[in-house]
Amino acid sequence: MTSPRMIKGGIVQVDPASGTRLKVIALQYNPDSLSRTLQIQASGTEGGDRSQALRLRGAAVETIKLEAEVDATDQLAAAEPAACSLGIHPQLATLELLVQPTSAALQANDAMSRSGVLEVLPLEAPLTLFVWGRNRVVPVRITDLSVTEEAFDVNLNPIRAKVSLGLRVLSVDDLGFDSRGGALYLTYLRSRESLAGRSASANLSALGLEVI
Repeated sequence: MTSPRMIKGGIVQVDPASGTRLKVIALQYNPDSLSRTLQIQASGTEGGDRSQALRLRGAAVETIKLEAEVDATDQLAAAEPAACSLGIHPQLATLELLVQPTSAALQANDAMSRSGVLEVLPLEAPLTLFVWGRNRVVPVRITDLSVTEEAFDVNLNPIRAKVSLGLRVLSVDDLGFDSRGGALYLTYLRSRESLAGRSASANLSALGLEVI
């Protein structure tokens, strides 16, 4: 009997205008756990207008945290040239560049500044998507990235590391309804609504009540 293929979580970067896929990063190993926090955007505040107490100002702010492992053990055992000469430097560099502007973009901004451009706009990053199965494809901003290198080869190339990622889900409040990222967020929200619809409502008796 063939075991089902285990899909991997990962990150996809796309061009926000054209939707062209720029980079796909599959996690080497799926993390054992993933934590999510949803911060409610409510209108009512303590001691404020009571008419606003049940109103929501917008989508909840969702943050995701996970810890991934990167390991070159199998590649070293197979004597793969890149692993033998560089360890996991390439994999770590790929993740680090998710939160860095390119050197070319930095130089272009510097050139504009030196030429007297009055307002140099902040550098725009690609649209980053966190993919965790078909039901969770969400636009995100990477808020923090930390790397703990745990083992090295004789040339001090890292060969095992843990990478902690903090992600903030970008909603239509951040991206707008007409953007590619905003459309992806709405698809994600509709998926959550559909999944919630499959969960049957419990009876009041389960809570020890007959009426409310």
